[in-house]
Amino acid sequence: MSKMLIITGPTASGKSSLAVRLAEKYSGEIINGDSIAVYKELDIGSAKPTVAEQKGIPHHLLDYVEVSEDYSVARFQKDCRQAIDEVLSRGKLPIVTGGTGLYIKAMLYDYDFRPSDNEQTADYSAFSNSELHEILKEKDPVSAEAIHPNNRKRVIRALQIASSGTSKSQLEAAQQHQPVYDGLIIGLTMNREKLKQRISDRVDGMIRDGLAEEVTRLHDKYSFALHCFTAIGYKEFKEYFAGVQTLQETVELIKTHTRQFAKRQYTWFNHQMDVNWFDIEDSDFENRIEERIEAFLHE
Repeated sequence: MSKMLIITGPTASGKSSLAVRLAEKYSGEIINGDSIAVYKELDIGSAKPTVAEQKGIPHHLLDYVEVSEDYSVARFQKDCRQAIDEVLSRGKLPIVTGGTGLYIKAMLYDYDFRPSDNEQTADYSAFSNSELHEILKEKDPVSAEAIHPNNRKRVIRALQIASSGTSKSQLEAAQQHQPVYDGLIIGLTMNREKLKQRISDRVDGMIRDGLAEEVTRLHDKYSFALHCFTAIGYKEFKEYFAGVQTLQETVELIKTHTRQFAKRQYTWFNHQMDVNWFDIEDSDFENRIEERIEAFLHE
């Protein structure tokens, strides 16, 4: 089984810069594992590494799709695995970097996403969230139990799968959830108060770098109903553009949502993935990471 590295952890923990240093040391190439950084034009709010910060290391699936596209976890799984295989074919070490847990898990494990041409294309627009959830209860009660009624996108996805003859829960039960690659998952962590301050500093830095101007330009160019604008750092501007929220209130909302997201990231990775955590406040944390990588590569 081919070896690869995964660098993950909460937002603002330093994943991108660490990935570049490891790629330089281990002759690696970086594959973006962030669901917003795949989009072109969403630069500041997604905290993409700049060209200078990439230091000449090849970065894949970064600035990859148009803002108007609705990029999915199923498509990421396909694209990321293709990128990994291409990196391996060049004798390089793939380093998937990002904090979107579902993307990383879908890439690493044998999740089977039904191809869209096998799905029914029923129009569910006339149904309310509660009505759709009641329909799902009839077709796939197991999935209905696991999906919140207000998560309309997931409810519809489960209904589409169920209409193809096999329910979402049956499909998941048939999967062994075995890794497709031999991946070492490196997680970056730190004291929560330290992380809170880093998040605040990062958002302030984004504003100085022109986040408000970036979002205004995108708002003038595209419909703000597009999927990519549901991301933290962008969605908070909706009330700002409506004239009912100041820029400072918008900034504080971004900070709050980012802190909440970081907490969810910790919870998710601790429950879903076998992560090797390293505290970035330890003076020798990078040396210890390299020792763990050396051992992994020679196993």
